[in-house]
Amino acid sequence: MPVAVVTDSTAYLPPELVRAHRLTVVPLTVVFNGAEGLEGVEVSPADATRALSGRRVSVSTSRPAPEQFAEVYRSLLAEGADGIVSVHLSAELSGTVEAARLAAAEIGDRVEVVDSRSTGMGLGFPVLAAAAAAERGADLSAVRDAALGTVGRTTVFFYVDTLEFLRRGGRINAAEALLGTALSVKPIMHMPDGEIVLKDKVRTAGRGVARLVDLAVEAAGDAEVDLAVHHLAAPQRAEQLVEALTARLGDRLHDTYVTEAGAVIAAHAGPGLACVVVHRRPA
Repeated sequence: MPVAVVTDSTAYLPPELVRAHRLTVVPLTVVFNGAEGLEGVEVSPADATRALSGRRVSVSTSRPAPEQFAEVYRSLLAEGADGIVSVHLSAELSGTVEAARLAAAEIGDRVEVVDSRSTGMGLGFPVLAAAAAAERGADLSAVRDAALGTVGRTTVFFYVDTLEFLRRGGRINAAEALLGTALSVKPIMHMPDGEIVLKDKVRTAGRGVARLVDLAVEAAGDAEVDLAVHHLAAPQRAEQLVEALTARLGDRLHDTYVTEAGAVIAAHAGPGLACVVVHRRPA
């Protein structure tokens, strides 16, 4: 059996890719108004949208416990995996990577943990690269390196209707949120080195979509690229992004994936999220 690849539920990979590449997905937990559930298993994007639309909502998220990862790793090794590469969302956003590393230390040197420095398909593209390397018969270190190399070629930009959800979740500071609210601007964020940082400000949602397109094309440069588009309760925005980027990138665009963001990202970004992930293919 080749090297097994593990990730977490915030990759938001299309289900058919999870099945095709035999990926193992460990869910995070989300809690809305005291009711907790596993992302993608017990709590759907629609559940998150309904909860966040309420006037008063208490939201929190939590990482998987190290023992959850340890159980997954033991099971895969018992089934005959040569080793495991476990790729997860940014350590700047969650303790998930730390939990995976604690479990890996318990299991031994047959498990490698990679911090994607991102989330969504910013995590998903490194996972897919690791899976492709494993399917080619690469050894543990080569599968890990495939994921790490893709991290450096992947860029994430996202638009939110308000900074309030990011402020509540502690992902940005109160001053940044106050600035956005006071000026009635629509923020566009990016994730340099794994942190969520304000990239630009626009006045309308329509301009936000247009600016995401410009930033994605700029990030693509002259490379051939794959794209992912995420949204939360905003399918029209996702469609607009795909149409505009397809026209702008032309023959340089290879694979395009569109998925709705799950409950964990929903809890921190809020309804209206639109996100573009650019993966520059190696030359």
